[in-house]
Amino acid sequence: MKSKVAAEAVRKMNPNINIDAYIDPVGPETEHLYSDDFFEQLNGVVNALDNVKARQYIDRRCLYYQKPLIDSGTMGTKASVQVVVPFLTEPYSATHDPADASIPMCTLRNFPNLIEHTIEWARDNFEGLFTIPAQQVEEFIRDSNQFAKRISQCNTSADKNEMIENVKQILASERPKTFFDCIVWARNIFQKQFYNNIAQLLYNFPLDHVTKTGERFWSGNKRCPHPIEFDVSDKTHLDFIVAASNLIAYIYGIPQVLDHSKIASEVVKVKVPNFEPKTGVKIHENDEEIRAEMEEQSRQSVTTSNNGEEEIKEILAQLPKADKIRDIQIHPHEFEKDNDTNFHIDYIVATANLRAENYDIETADRSKIKRIAGHIIPAIATTTAMVTGLVCLEVYKLFQGQKNIESYRNSFANLALSFFSFSEPVPPTRKKVKINLMYKFE
Repeated sequence: MKSKVAAEAVRKMNPNINIDAYIDPVGPETEHLYSDDFFEQLNGVVNALDNVKARQYIDRRCLYYQKPLIDSGTMGTKASVQVVVPFLTEPYSATHDPADASIPMCTLRNFPNLIEHTIEWARDNFEGLFTIPAQQVEEFIRDSNQFAKRISQCNTSADKNEMIENVKQILASERPKTFFDCIVWARNIFQKQFYNNIAQLLYNFPLDHVTKTGERFWSGNKRCPHPIEFDVSDKTHLDFIVAASNLIAYIYGIPQVLDHSKIASEVVKVKVPNFEPKTGVKIHENDEEIRAEMEEQSRQSVTTSNNGEEEIKEILAQLPKADKIRDIQIHPHEFEKDNDTNFHIDYIVATANLRAENYDIETADRSKIKRIAGHIIPAIATTTAMVTGLVCLEVYKLFQGQKNIESYRNSFANLALSFFSFSEPVPPTRKKVKINLMYKFE
């Protein structure tokens, strides 16, 4: 564990130091360990956590026990330090970083032009195939009436139909019995995602399609795609089949097969239907069209909603009977980037690169895709060393008992730009409370 390794390293630097290393995480579930007695004995807390949720939790605990907190963090070449002193500065949770810029939905769905777009699409695709539907089925098996009630509360009919279809497909129409069934499922998913959907997009918007203003549709950031014919001799194609078939097998508790050659010999036996374009399929050209359709569906759902009890009965009538699925065990996948044996990264790598091939986008290697899909930002020793020094400067001020807010500094730096900024902490929000003899403090 990092805490133990760090403690051992500190002891080597200074054998006279007293340091205790804890390996249990800090959170609501471990408050019996990090209890009142634990926090009361502290003079202060120095944070170096890797997520906002944990930082906010520690901030709440320090606020409750009135302990000073120095929070620090790094992100590549960027670093920051925030000082929190009870009754002197605002708490950590008083401010929030702006949300990261998101990729437009229409770009992800139909018009990617960067490998980052196809990786994000692959990540969402993983959730949509191997996590969310299986979780919904688990919920249905656990309490079918409660699940039907939740469906009835969905904002749009599209959301309701999607949840119903997810359950029906996993428990009935797409339920595999053998690993060969899993291979068949994977082969059909390949055909749907990398051939049929692309062919349908080209049917709606042919290569020579022009916009209402007379401009070429496939121009600028819109790359004209091409369907991919499955080729078992192509490593990426086979990697997709191996990963997808093993992922779906795990969901149903079917023994997995790791032998690529065995899967290759079986997948060539699978026959897939020829593509036939569908008329009347609406493909949105931009996010405005997507939002307009969602708003319209929401309005229609409000005007056409049935009596609650009647709608729940109608939903249950469409779903498998509870007595027929009681013994089925479903195991959803929770995305885990650091396990190279669970096929999660294997699937996302193959899917992202196949979609990139659809749109003639340069493919990426496994390490880059894993880094982007897992939101991994490499740590840089110089950034860590710098921010540690800045933290220590503020710790000295706390030990000196500085009571003036002007004595402390929040720090922001970016070594890539040689940028350093120091600011005085913001004082806490003050509220005037009028009390009398009958006032009750909550």
